[in-house]
Amino acid sequence: MHIATVNPANGETVKTYHPMDEDEVERRLQLAEATFRTYRTTSFEERSRLMHHAAQLLDEDQDAVGRMITTEMGKPVAQARAEAAKCAKAMHWYADHAAGLLADEEPAASDVKDSGASRALVRYRPLGPVLAVMPWNFPLWQVVRFAAPALMAGNVGLLKHASNVPQTALYLEDLFHRAGFTEGTFQTLLIGSAAVDEILRDDRVKAATLTGSEPAGRAVASTCGEMIKKTVLELGGSDPFVVMPSADLDRAAEVAVTARTQNAGQSCIAAKRFIVHTDVYDAFVERFVAGMKALKVGDPMDEGTDVGPLSSEQGRQDLEELVDDAVRAGATVLCGGERPDGPGWFYPPTVLAGIDREMRIHREEAFGPVATLYRADDLDEAVLIANDTPFGLSSNAWTRDEAEIDRFVRDLEAGGVYVNGMTASHPAFPFGGVKRSGYGRELSGHGIREFCNITTVWHGA
Repeated sequence: MHIATVNPANGETVKTYHPMDEDEVERRLQLAEATFRTYRTTSFEERSRLMHHAAQLLDEDQDAVGRMITTEMGKPVAQARAEAAKCAKAMHWYADHAAGLLADEEPAASDVKDSGASRALVRYRPLGPVLAVMPWNFPLWQVVRFAAPALMAGNVGLLKHASNVPQTALYLEDLFHRAGFTEGTFQTLLIGSAAVDEILRDDRVKAATLTGSEPAGRAVASTCGEMIKKTVLELGGSDPFVVMPSADLDRAAEVAVTARTQNAGQSCIAAKRFIVHTDVYDAFVERFVAGMKALKVGDPMDEGTDVGPLSSEQGRQDLEELVDDAVRAGATVLCGGERPDGPGWFYPPTVLAGIDREMRIHREEAFGPVATLYRADDLDEAVLIANDTPFGLSSNAWTRDEAEIDRFVRDLEAGGVYVNGMTASHPAFPFGGVKRSGYGRELSGHGIREFCNITTVWHGA
């Protein structure tokens, strides 16, 4: 099993790690179980103090962390620093709000009386050690949006991170330890994917969360289903970006470029399918293609770079295969479409028109800066195309017509509907999808309660 930092900008191996052996994994599982027994009894005030401290340390480390993320997975360094800042913000948010989100709930007095109780309440109690299987594309954010609520709820965390971001994985363990959390509260497991199943089957692990591919999600859900363990899955996405005649076309096209190419398009919630009403199709496409062509592709350590390399050679090859399949089937390349010469796993911002249902790129997620264009004759067709996907993570609708907004909010099959703006995650709002994009929610009160024992407490008269 290869666990290593390989710089996507030049393909050079920076640092290699040996996977933890069975004895070390066992030690960490024992430590997690033992730590939970005492950590679960800590007060919200104490957890909040520790989480605020972790956030402060992360803010202080922002520049170094940004460079580390860029080196490991190729994100432009300005975006990497922004990811670190976003993580600190979420940690502060949960530190401030967890106690209120998990406060005891009292049923209506009439219901308490009707049940024969003198008093009744609902209490949220932590489950125990939770295994997080996380991806490389937002190597800090994906973990923190699990860890901050899980730890604030009184759980302890075990992280199996992607094998190409080991430095980020180890940094996170060190961050929480430096903040004052006891050693077993958050631990990184440097292991390969093959070792995950056995850990999920261990009785000491009470639940799991995964962000990643469909096959990985199926594997984790299958094992946890067999073991009767709670899971939260955030899988792929092929989000629609619908543009109607009343939209601000200049703004819509500008946001569309960012929505498709942020993090080199390697985002589950990136807009991928651009569905444009025929009345404004040509005008939008002209603006959109011009914006994609204007992006600077290059060294991710350069502050002026818009699009860095893809995270791996395999990722670039997978993307190329989707584009080549579409072109062979009749799609038109409006810009990009060919890998550049030179080192690194770069791929240019690309726009494809003339997509039909038989093309792979219509059915599969394009994980890179490749946009597909669709023409819709009316609102009904726009909704039909938007929902014609196995995924349902998020969606974007651009219109100033209130009736159209109501229709999109009612009918788009997704975990989020963003009107006249780009999909983004915020700690106050639930995040997750439907269909093959997974189930359960992260962030907000919904996310912090996912790994809680929702307990009825009833007192007799």
